[in-house]
Amino acid sequence: MSRLRARTASALHQGPLPGLIGYRLRLAQQAVFRDFAASVPGLSPGRIGMLLLIEANPGVTQSRLAHAVSRDRSTMVGVLDQLEAKGLIERRRGTDRRTNGVWLTRGGRYALARAKRAIAIHERRVAARLSSVERAKLLELLARIAA
Repeated sequence: MSRLRARTASALHQGPLPGLIGYRLRLAQQAVFRDFAASVPGLSPGRIGMLLLIEANPGVTQSRLAHAVSRDRSTMVGVLDQLEAKGLIERRRGTDRRTNGVWLTRGGRYALARAKRAIAIHERRVAARLSSVERAKLLELLARIAA
């Protein structure tokens, strides 16, 4: 039996799934994350997102960072502990001693610069089937759903 025929014979009828936004988003997310993992080894999209936020907001407090990514503060501490253990970030005591500012280390800046180059290639590959107008529209629609 040919490969295509075998795949078609074993395919399940998907019922209403293809018409569900959440289902389509999940399939797209899985495809994007697989490509991301192959393109940017060693750091997850979430960890890269943290580094990008810290780069754009040097000295951001842990609580503001947690709020920005919709994580509770205790989860954020664990994430930052991991990034700190890898030598990518450092925490510095704030002026009021109750807060810590978060900064990229030299190693963090270097790793992020390398990751950004890989992400640019990854983004082009992921969006290869979309025109620039379609890509912009997709980003706009996803932002509206997330709001």
